[in-house]
Amino acid sequence: MRSRSDSDSTDGGSRSEHAERSVDRRTLLSSGAAVLGGTVLAGCTGGGNGDGNGGDGDGGDDTGSDTDTDGSDGDGGGTGDTTNVAIVSSPAGFDDNAFNDLALEGLQSAAEEYDIEINQVEETAQAQYQSTQSELAASGDYDLIVLVSYNHTEALTQNAVDYPDQNWMLINDHVDEPNVAGYTWANHEMSYLAGVLGGTMTTEELSHEGSETDPGSAQIGFVGGVDGSLINAFERSYVAGAEWVNSDVEVNVGYIGDYTDTDTAADIASSQYDDGADIVYHAAAAAGRGVFEAAQSKGRFAIGVDADQSVTLSDFQDVIIGSAVKYINEGTREVAVAVADDEFESVTGANTLGLAEEGVDCVIGQAFEGELPDAVSQNLEEAKQGIVDGDIEVPCTASGCN
Repeated sequence: MRSRSDSDSTDGGSRSEHAERSVDRRTLLSSGAAVLGGTVLAGCTGGGNGDGNGGDGDGGDDTGSDTDTDGSDGDGGGTGDTTNVAIVSSPAGFDDNAFNDLALEGLQSAAEEYDIEINQVEETAQAQYQSTQSELAASGDYDLIVLVSYNHTEALTQNAVDYPDQNWMLINDHVDEPNVAGYTWANHEMSYLAGVLGGTMTTEELSHEGSETDPGSAQIGFVGGVDGSLINAFERSYVAGAEWVNSDVEVNVGYIGDYTDTDTAADIASSQYDDGADIVYHAAAAAGRGVFEAAQSKGRFAIGVDADQSVTLSDFQDVIIGSAVKYINEGTREVAVAVADDEFESVTGANTLGLAEEGVDCVIGQAFEGELPDAVSQNLEEAKQGIVDGDIEVPCTASGCN
């Protein structure tokens, strides 16, 4: 486990009632990228106003941990004017150019307006989450502990009871205790939109910097991290969105087995491109870089996840036609602000943020804004409205496929 104190902050916006503001989300993410070294996002609407578990397609594997933990450099929990926040990574770790970095950016945004000290704790071994959580809570140093990813759920089920005075935020799941704010973003809804984008573009002619589609066939791909309930929701919803556009579309599916193996991700995506896929969508956190490498190598295209990865991974902007994004930064900012204002009760419970709450979206890649056919924006807008109105039923739920 690696821990470091971080008090940098970025511009941000909260959707909460007590801190609501109008923010151009692509501008928000661009400013965040400067702070995080290019790891914060913007966000597949044709208009480009969107920003973004886990890169994660959320999650990560259970091996590989840096083990040197420190406490917060700030004042002890609840003393003085300083609000002390610890954030513990998912198994994918920080610097994932998506899920973890976005969660951190929201805290940094809150720290711009409030006296907040942030302690980053990178722990990539899920087996250590029980002890990591309990050590942080037992220290009494933190007004809030943010846990990135459902991988923390099992450990928190016990620790939330053992430390009833500790405020917790759990991302992409919920534990039914009064001291837990559970925030889940509608991965299935944003993935459905990614399918609409892929399903539309596979039969459209597109040529850009050496990459091109084959509009004579309708074939796309999906590369997931771990083959389980959560990522299955990304997959099934993506397929459903593509089939909503074209019932004859063929979708190739492959799983890596973890969220860090870029070589295996590249191999799977390369095989899908060789089989005829024009576009591949990934839900594989940091391993997703391998999909983009394959797209460049094979002269095809890809769709990013969680963040606008055409911004956070700009070396691949020539192949990333869009990204399915979730505004995790706004959620972490909202909870941090609530704690700083002594209003944590306003955010506790199970909170699910989807299209209706403007919590997720799909945005066009920065190199393709204004370059894609009108059918893309038309289909995306129709699909979004259909989902919000209940006319389109998206497979699975925000928490996965049961």
